[in-house]
Amino acid sequence: MDPKVSIIMGSTSDLPVMEKAAKVLNDFCIPFEINALSAHRTPAEVESFATNAQQRGIEVIIAGAGMAAHLPGVIAAMTPIPVIGVPINASLDGMDALLAIAQMPPGIPVATTAINGAMNAGILAAQILAVGDSTLKAKIVDFKASLKKKIVDANQELAKVKYDYKTN
Repeated sequence: MDPKVSIIMGSTSDLPVMEKAAKVLNDFCIPFEINALSAHRTPAEVESFATNAQQRGIEVIIAGAGMAAHLPGVIAAMTPIPVIGVPINASLDGMDALLAIAQMPPGIPVATTAINGAMNAGILAAQILAVGDSTLKAKIVDFKASLKKKIVDANQELAKVKYDYKTN
């Protein structure tokens, strides 16, 4: 099984956030790999990864980083593959990472999730892959329907909650 998505993080301390993307990809049966690479500590390895990802069959890259958070942008600068950046709350409530990932210069786009938004990064990666995969697209449609059902069910449960002045 060859990976279609690569999950990259600045260090293994980011794993508790980034494993949410891995769970989504796993649930959608999308082959993926996970590696730690640092734009600052292992720049040669980042360059090798980014420049070789396409020929290895990688179709989407999810890159998470905190603090200076240059990893997603550096990877995006060196590959034509879509990059999804996940800002990680490592300092300044994650705002430094969010701005470092979102404020890319023209020509080097990085799709950016919310701070610690690796689950959405996994869903977005699946949606990108589903453009050319009707089976995966059907799974995503079912997933989105399940989100609606959760809210409908929650409202049915809330209707059972009684208070003297509750009107619904």
